[in-house]
Amino acid sequence: MADTANESTLGFNDSWERELVSCSMNRTLWRVCAAVFLLIFLSPGCSKPLEPTSVLDTEVALPLLGEKVSRFSFVDLRYLSRTLDEFGENKAYVIVFTNLDCPIVKRFLPRLKALDEQYREQGVQFLSLNVGPEDSVVDAAAQAVKADIAFPFCKDFDGEAAKALGVTRTPEVVVLDADQRLVYRGRIDGSIRFAGVSPKKVREDLKEAIEDVLAGEEVRVEETPVDGCLITFPKDQGPSDREVTFSEHIAPLLQEHCQNCHRPDTEAPFSLLTYDDAATHAEMVGEVVLQQRMPPWFACEQDGEIVNRRTMDADERQLIADWIAAGTPEGDRAKLPEPKEFSDLDWQIGKPDLLIKMATEQKIPADGYIPYRYVTLPYVFLRDTWVQQIEIHPGNRNVVHHCNMAYVTMENGKPKEHFITGFVPGGTAMFLDEGTAFKIPAKSILVLQLHYVSLGEEASDQTSVGFVFPKSAVNKQIKHMQVKNLDFEIPPGAPHHAVVGERTLEHDSTGIAMFSHMHLRGKDMTFLAHYPDGTQETLLTIPNYSFDWQMSYRWEVGKKKFPQGTRIECIAHFDNTEFNPYNPAPDEAVRYGPQTYHEMMFGFFFFLEDDENLNLAIDPNTGHVLITQSE
Repeated sequence: MADTANESTLGFNDSWERELVSCSMNRTLWRVCAAVFLLIFLSPGCSKPLEPTSVLDTEVALPLLGEKVSRFSFVDLRYLSRTLDEFGENKAYVIVFTNLDCPIVKRFLPRLKALDEQYREQGVQFLSLNVGPEDSVVDAAAQAVKADIAFPFCKDFDGEAAKALGVTRTPEVVVLDADQRLVYRGRIDGSIRFAGVSPKKVREDLKEAIEDVLAGEEVRVEETPVDGCLITFPKDQGPSDREVTFSEHIAPLLQEHCQNCHRPDTEAPFSLLTYDDAATHAEMVGEVVLQQRMPPWFACEQDGEIVNRRTMDADERQLIADWIAAGTPEGDRAKLPEPKEFSDLDWQIGKPDLLIKMATEQKIPADGYIPYRYVTLPYVFLRDTWVQQIEIHPGNRNVVHHCNMAYVTMENGKPKEHFITGFVPGGTAMFLDEGTAFKIPAKSILVLQLHYVSLGEEASDQTSVGFVFPKSAVNKQIKHMQVKNLDFEIPPGAPHHAVVGERTLEHDSTGIAMFSHMHLRGKDMTFLAHYPDGTQETLLTIPNYSFDWQMSYRWEVGKKKFPQGTRIECIAHFDNTEFNPYNPAPDEAVRYGPQTYHEMMFGFFFFLEDDENLNLAIDPNTGHVLITQSE
């Protein structure tokens, strides 16, 4: 019915467009024309009023055309609050309001992509602001990745930006000049309507407005009607009709989703074990849960085969919101669940069979940027050693942002690194299934790559690594491919620079997990499988890659199969613009390198070879292969 209602206005819109063109000779005359049309269409003689559009909707106070818009903020793909000023100086700003389910938004994305590519180098900054009530930051970022659009896709959670610009529909667009004066508001053009696509050439409203601004002229048509989906603005959250208490409803959620990290002596900034903990931090918890910033997760929902997904559903998020709106009541303590039992914080793997500790402490300064540090552990593996569980254990979890470990061998007189595993906040140790193990070759040493952060005071760290040896025969060794590209250059100011890598599986294989690693300019990464029969599958999309949360994405054990000859491709994009808040030098070209001011492009693909059957007897005390008498 909604589509039919909008289609019924199309006859009006065509004639109205012609009148607006003639009325736009000057702004004052246009306002008179608009008032006359309002009186005509809303008078008793009309059979029905015109459907509300951004021009006529009175629920939102429309800022006046020609005036500087009030300051507004929005949330970027890194969950940071941003403003237009952070784009730097531009000749024009084009802001389009989007969501995931409006069909007109979807159909206009290729046109927006083309306009951005046409005018970006001329000083026009495009920006998408998602206003879908159920759309997350990950959803918005994924929409950009799928459409291969370079400009930022951000989130207007509370409708602040839409209201500041007088926008009521998607995909309504506004144009601001260099001084952030509102010079155009309306549709992209009139070619795509709910009823279909116009077969004739139409006036390109947005393009015409951009051209006028760049030419330093008044925009010929300052406002146009919009066919699109009405925005549902968030309403003030009042008390819920249902009674929500900490003891009965919130404590179980925190146990399931939060407490593994949010407890004493972990990397989390505060504990959430008790009612007092939760009530003290309620507003902060509510914000990060509403924005789906917590629990942290960066993969698309469409990647349904990933089993270690950790997100709250809409009902769970609403429980948190209702509890906060009600004043965070504690409720009946008798209804509290039993306290959650945690594994030993010191070692997730239990007591290690082999423990290796850094020889000396690392001193961490009180402030400033800390480049990656590389530490060689004081141990040499004299024989091939098989391990089934591996854990990197920071000595000071407050300063270790993340840590990667590799074994190093000498090949052709040169050292070669082989990635093993890593530590990230909230991550888990490496646990391999019975019969599967990881081999550290003879004459290897271990090297840690540590990223430290400052705390405002001097600190120290002495990280350790623990190993558990197999207690039964080893039939398969876990392997991984580094789908990487070391030969790239990201140009200065590039918003969406693509870097591609690929590797091919030499055996029928079973997939275990994927892991992405880039540095501060990393924006997104997609894993694709190109099968021998010519078909293609998207394995994983990380649309808003986070340097702070480098986590693995796992398949159910034994379920994901790949035939011999499958080509694994990784496509990464990098944001080398000033708008990237972590970019060390947006005016410089960037190449591969070890430090965070360099860049990396690694897609790790972990797997087992199906035809491998090692049948190795392992000494459970040393991890070495047992030598039988016959040998």
